[in-house]
Amino acid sequence: MKIRLDNVVKTFDTFRAVRGVSLDIGSGELVALLGPSGSGKTTILRMVAGLEYAEAGHIYFGDLDATDIPVRDRGVGFVFQHYALFPHMTVGENIAFGMKVSKTKRSQAEIDRRVGELLGLVRLDGLGNRFPGQISGGQRQRVALARALAVDPKVLLLDEPFGALDANVRRDLRRWLRSIHEELGITTLFVTHDKEEAMDLADRLVILNEGKVVQEGTTEEICRSPNSAFVMNFLGDANRLAVTVTGGAADLDGTRIAAPGVPDGEAELFLSPNDLDWQPGGAGVPATILRVMDRMQARRVVAVSAGGRTLEFDVPPETSVRAGERGHVAIRNARVFAAG
Repeated sequence: MKIRLDNVVKTFDTFRAVRGVSLDIGSGELVALLGPSGSGKTTILRMVAGLEYAEAGHIYFGDLDATDIPVRDRGVGFVFQHYALFPHMTVGENIAFGMKVSKTKRSQAEIDRRVGELLGLVRLDGLGNRFPGQISGGQRQRVALARALAVDPKVLLLDEPFGALDANVRRDLRRWLRSIHEELGITTLFVTHDKEEAMDLADRLVILNEGKVVQEGTTEEICRSPNSAFVMNFLGDANRLAVTVTGGAADLDGTRIAAPGVPDGEAELFLSPNDLDWQPGGAGVPATILRVMDRMQARRVVAVSAGGRTLEFDVPPETSVRAGERGHVAIRNARVFAAG
């Protein structure tokens, strides 16, 4: 099922949460909505679900204008961050609930058979008679997904589904969710604050700020070609430095860095830690190492340039570096944007 948002607007009191958003989501596509708090992610998801109504614009499911269709009739499955399971119902009864209240009547035998299929799909065979309080958080989230899938939704909506879980469980569940999506092929819209989660899961990313789409594309397109200082800063883990551009290049402590298309004047320079190399005797920005922090797959180095700029970068774990060592930071790639 294709989804199309056409210039959708939503205001709460005097705050405009969504400001003319247009999106096309292909049939069977998994799209992640990313952005800071207040950027409109969850509001868009709730409008697609029918839990909020757009005050302007239209929402289409395929060729059908679904803008004013009630939530019960939209054919969507919704998974929330905090499970929203009924604690007094067993796992099986939670999964069956949507089928029992649906307009499409099913026999008890059909419902039981579908519950069994979904328990197998979400790898919870044998747990149908347990209550939500008797299973782990990760298992409860699988039950929530099974319940959403039980009504055979045309569209699956996920609102921070793993936000309440610890990092290791989230990592396992997102891999599992991706395999489920590939198996079922349901058009899925996914809201998360976790950039790594979105990049692992989604076919395409949509980055929002202040209720507007600021960039959309594949993970590769957005990571390799961020279109603004906001996107670069939002993606995080980049050195952000104020510089001056003259004649198509930025100056960093005497090192000239190409800034094509950026007008002369104040600008922001972004340097990814992966695009910087430490060279004890090579060319680059003169610097002194302040601190070395070991990670599982790398060593994070904090250095200060001769001009007093702090730079963070990664080196292979076997690299011998220590605080106080002097050398040069070589820049392999950089992005420069005009200031504010």
